[in-house]
Amino acid sequence: MPAVSTVTDRPDADYQASLAAIQAAIARFKGCNEQELHELSDDLNELARMAEKLRSGRVEIAVFGEISTGKSALINALCGEQRAAVNVRGGWTKDVWHVPWESAGYCVPGLEQSQVVLVDTPGLNEVDGAHRAEMAHAAAARADLVIFVADSDLNDIEYRALVELAASDKPLLLVLNKADLYRPDQLRDLLALFRGPRLAGVVEPQNIVAAQADPREVEYVIQSADGRTRSEWRRPQPNVEEVKARIVELLSADGKALIALNAAIFAADKSDRMSALRVRFREEEAARTIWSFAVTKALAVALNPIGAADVIGGIAVDAAMVVTLGRIYGIQISTNNARSLAASIAKSAGLVTVFEAMVSWASSAFKALTVGLGVVVTAVPQGAAAGFGSFIVGQAARYYFQHGASWGAQSPKQVVSQILANTDKQSVLDRLKGEIMKKLALNRHAK
Repeated sequence: MPAVSTVTDRPDADYQASLAAIQAAIARFKGCNEQELHELSDDLNELARMAEKLRSGRVEIAVFGEISTGKSALINALCGEQRAAVNVRGGWTKDVWHVPWESAGYCVPGLEQSQVVLVDTPGLNEVDGAHRAEMAHAAAARADLVIFVADSDLNDIEYRALVELAASDKPLLLVLNKADLYRPDQLRDLLALFRGPRLAGVVEPQNIVAAQADPREVEYVIQSADGRTRSEWRRPQPNVEEVKARIVELLSADGKALIALNAAIFAADKSDRMSALRVRFREEEAARTIWSFAVTKALAVALNPIGAADVIGGIAVDAAMVVTLGRIYGIQISTNNARSLAASIAKSAGLVTVFEAMVSWASSAFKALTVGLGVVVTAVPQGAAAGFGSFIVGQAARYYFQHGASWGAQSPKQVVSQILANTDKQSVLDRLKGEIMKKLALNRHAK
C-alpha cells in the first residue's frame, strides 16, 4: 500500500524543485556564446551562490533602515556581542556585511549544519549612496526575511523603501528601535500609528515590534550608609527579545518553505533579466552584422570590375551573412542551406529583387562591354541596389532565426512584405551610397 503524503512533505518537494530550477537556469545560460557569457558572468555567479545557499540551508535576514536608526546595533544586540560596526557619526556601514547569528537557535529541518546570517546594509539615505543602495537591494533579493529599522514615525524615504520591500513578498518585520527614548504613552501611540491604516497591507500588525538595541546611559543616584549620595551613569542591557521571538517564530513555522520560495523567485527574476539581456545582445549584434554585410555586398558588387563576377560574389556574401546570423541565435546552418534560404527570401521580396537584378545584370553587362572601364559609372546605383537587397535578406533571416529557424504562423512572403513596409528604403539606400562614395574617394584610381 503506497505511503500517504502528508502536509510536511510539501516544503521538501518545494525545496528540491527550487534547487532544480536554479540548476536548470545555470545550465541553460552556460550554453551562451563567449560574449554573452562574459556579459552574464555576474548573474551566473549569483545563481551559483544561491544554489550553494539553498544546498547548505543558509537563512539570510537583511536589515534595512536610514542612517543612525540602529541597524548595526540591533544586529549586535541579537548576537549578544559586538559583531557589526557601529559609529556615532552615522553612515558607518559602507558595504553589505554578513554576520553569523549562532545564538538564534534555529536550523533548517533536515539540514542540521544550516546557519542563520544577519545581513547589515548601508543606510537608505546615504549621501552619494547610489551604489550602496544597489548593494542593499541585491541583499534584499537574496534575503529570506527582511527587517526594517526605524526610530520614529516614517518619513517619505522610509515609507517608499518599506513599500518597495513589501512588494518582494517576503516576511517583513518593522522594528521601532530606541524605544527607551519614548515615554510609555508615546511608545504606545507610535506603535498604534504603525499598525494603523497607513501600513495596512504593507506590514502585518504582528510583525511590528519595539526594541532598544543600544540604550542610552541612565543616571543612577546612589546613597551610601552614611547618607551621602553620588551619581553613576550606567547603560542598561539591550532589549531585543520581541524581535528575536518573532523571527524565530516565523522561521520555525515556515523556514524551509521561505527559503525554497525565495530561491524560486530569485531564480525566476534572474532568468528573466538574463533572457532579456541575451535578447538585447543578440539583436544588437544581428543589426551590426546585417549592416556590415550589406555594406560589404554593396562595395563588393560596386567595385568589382569583372562582369558577372560581382553578382556571384554578392550571392556568396548573402550566404555568409545568413550563416553568421544563425550562429548569433545559436542555430547552425550549412552554406548550401544558407544560400537556399537567402534565395527564398529574395524571391519573396518580389519587385525589390527584380530591381536589384536588373541594375546588377545591366551594370555587369556594361562593365563587360567596357572591359571594366565602366565600373565608376555603374558603382553607385549597382552597389546601393545590391546592398539594399542584402539588407532585406538579413532582416528576414533574423526574423527566421528569432523564431527558432521557423517562419511561425506567417509565410516568408508575409514576413518580407512586413519588413519592406517598415523599412525606410530611401534612408538605407542613401547610407549605402554614402559608404560607396567614401570608398571611391579613397581609391586613387577611381577618377
